[in-house]
Amino acid sequence: MIDLYSTATPNGHKIHIMLEECGFPYRMHHVDIGAGDQFTAEFLAISPNNKIPAIVDSKGPDGKPMSLFESGAILVYLASKAGRFLGATDREKFTTLQWLMFQMGGVGPMLGQAHHFRLYAPEKIDYAVNRYTNEAKRLYGVIDKRLEASSYLAGETYTIADIATFPWLRSWKNQGIELADFPNVQRWFNEISARPAVQKGVTIFTDVRKPITDDKSKEILFGATQYAKH
Repeated sequence: MIDLYSTATPNGHKIHIMLEECGFPYRMHHVDIGAGDQFTAEFLAISPNNKIPAIVDSKGPDGKPMSLFESGAILVYLASKAGRFLGATDREKFTTLQWLMFQMGGVGPMLGQAHHFRLYAPEKIDYAVNRYTNEAKRLYGVIDKRLEASSYLAGETYTIADIATFPWLRSWKNQGIELADFPNVQRWFNEISARPAVQKGVTIFTDVRKPITDDKSKEILFGATQYAKH
């Protein structure tokens, strides 16, 4: 049994989708990040960076419980455990990891900044909005060019690189993107959207996650609480 600690965000959805794709049994534990659940001692014990998602696998590689944080690491772990979605050969595995790192180091952080400055920043800073909107467009262009040459990010097989990237591209409107401007991304996006595991995964915790609109939640996520010692 895998215990999932998460909420309905792009990084959370990666793991929700992956657990559904793999068919592993799991228990869900909602982490209300707007209320500060991520700063509890219990959660910090498994996710010291106070970020979701995190998992605890009751039967780790040595048969003992193992906890993991960081969505990319969790995806690699689950793919290894399932023997799926990582690639069969060394070439395929490293190609998959390359595009996974592209998502972790580029797509997630940059689109996250686009979301923040376009939607959540207390004041509109044109420089920041333009910088991260333009970077979002650049990244979509990189993905579109890749998908012109292959069916999926790592080649002709659906992998954790696609699972990691897809949830971040679901909010393309909020990023200042017109998906139709990137036809290869749109084709890929529609294909992945139709997968049953994806359709189930992106609904997990959507019924309990609250919109980040009130001042208290914004302070917890973006203010002094985030930077305090926990």
